[in-house]
Amino acid sequence: MSTPQPSLEALRAILPQIGTVNWIGLRPGRKMPLQSVQATTAAPGEGLDGDRFANKPQSKRQVTLIQGEHLDAVAAILGQDQIDPVLTRRNIVVRGINLMSLEGKRFRIGDAVLEGTGPCEPCSRMEENLGPGGYNAMTGHGGLCTRVIEAGAIRVGDEVKILEN
Repeated sequence: MSTPQPSLEALRAILPQIGTVNWIGLRPGRKMPLQSVQATTAAPGEGLDGDRFANKPQSKRQVTLIQGEHLDAVAAILGQDQIDPVLTRRNIVVRGINLMSLEGKRFRIGDAVLEGTGPCEPCSRMEENLGPGGYNAMTGHGGLCTRVIEAGAIRVGDEVKILEN
């Protein structure tokens, strides 16, 4: 007698991994260079303090995250040793957890609680920032858009952990 297979929904709920924040960047204005910081504060309806997407309460893109492992993949696709996260224009680089498994879920980063709202698709700036083929290299590796649910500090080295439903 075979063991019944769990549903895809049940499999999606199994996420014991805990990620780590490796880098934080703030976009002070449109087309301005990101500023790398060691810590920031997230606020509901505002996003990250000092970021250009702050104070947009209805936005599903208050904070953007990208997986460090995907930066490694993009670098390999482009034949580069590494990708500077500043070039991707995402706010937070995380390692050790599959960000796409957090879509539609709430999770804690440091003291803040965020909710994954959907993929963070690359824009045409990736071609400019990463060179020829940058846009296509980032396709499928662009990360996750989120909104802030609970305010709190986020620091480099903080854990990224899904909250129980």
